[in-house]
Amino acid sequence: MAVWDDVVGQDRVTAQLAAAARDADALVTAEHAAEEGQLAGQPGPGEDEPAGGPGGASQMTHAWLFTGPPGSGRATAARAFAAALQCVSPDRALGGAPGCGFCDGCHTTLVGTHADVEIVRTDLLSIGVKETRDLVRRSSLSPAGGRWQVIVLEDADRLTEGAGNVLLKAVEEPAPRTVWLLCAPSLEDVLPTIRSRCRHLSLRTPPVDAVADVLVRRDGIDPEAAARAARATQGHIGRARRLATDERARARRAAVLKLPLRIDDIGGCLKAAQELIDAAGEDAKQVAEEVDAKETEELRAALGAAAGTGGRLPRGTAGAMKELQDKQKRRSTRTQRDSLDLALVDLTGFYRDVLALQVGAPVPLANDEVRDSVQRVAAGSTPECTLRRIEAVIACREALDRNVAPLLAVEAMTTALRAG
Repeated sequence: MAVWDDVVGQDRVTAQLAAAARDADALVTAEHAAEEGQLAGQPGPGEDEPAGGPGGASQMTHAWLFTGPPGSGRATAARAFAAALQCVSPDRALGGAPGCGFCDGCHTTLVGTHADVEIVRTDLLSIGVKETRDLVRRSSLSPAGGRWQVIVLEDADRLTEGAGNVLLKAVEEPAPRTVWLLCAPSLEDVLPTIRSRCRHLSLRTPPVDAVADVLVRRDGIDPEAAARAARATQGHIGRARRLATDERARARRAAVLKLPLRIDDIGGCLKAAQELIDAAGEDAKQVAEEVDAKETEELRAALGAAAGTGGRLPRGTAGAMKELQDKQKRRSTRTQRDSLDLALVDLTGFYRDVLALQVGAPVPLANDEVRDSVQRVAAGSTPECTLRRIEAVIACREALDRNVAPLLAVEAMTTALRAG
């Protein structure tokens, strides 16, 4: 299976990346041959015949920016490209394309264990200066054993302004065999000075049928369940997989889709808002229970205060424990916001279906399993009301991005939904 197989519905992007990977492979192969003296006396790349595509125009560059809506597979495309850059398949010598998916370079990159590929994702609200400086130092190193030093930054939109300025110099003047792969929802989410130095690839929301197909092929999900999940999430690959495999996720979504029928009065609005907040808090609590205790125990053991040693931290190590607790608190906040945002996306999808029925749009309903509820809301309101309700949900998401108190923002939304 080639590394591109999981990049769903992005034929144009994969064609560009495959061409770049081929040119990158030709460049490194020529450099290795020159270093070993294998082609002694023959002109190297750049003298007579440059390495690259037709006419010598290489498709490879040192910095890439992947943008696209949530679920489009930005990070998947970046990881696939990283794997193709590290491909060591012997078929390349026979004209095969890099990115076989089976060789040691491809496999270790895709599973996250390649020594020369750093995949950075954050479960916090932002990526700070300290973490970015560590990445910049890493990027200045030569490849330890692979063909390229690759830094995949999956959440480039979460860089603080200071972190972005730290990154700028590294992206502007990278080491000779270093490649930066940045991922963000849109160009506007990245500093102009950084995006101007990257080659931009824009991904689209994959077709529902393509998402269902990859769930069946890659994850072994029942075709009917895969089709239902892909339709419900409107092409969001990650959410579709979670919905198809996690009973708890399906229960949470079902509860959200009942909300439009429960806001007949102010009391119902406030109660529905509180339940959304509580559900998001429960998600954050579950993540904390799974991760925080393990992290804390590992740090205590590293500091010499593991279980059975009296439990007291050695002198001078309290700061490290406080730093971990602060990180866990920020992660809990991020998890709660992400869970709440997911509920708001599902709610937007419900009203999208309502609007589709009201205007007679020839599109399938994303939430066909609650068609009766959609029809009931559609019959009791007008398209203008539905648009105002969609705008209220969007306004709530924007308020949460501006750090408005979650309960206050959601209460304002449910009240607006009731008013229409």
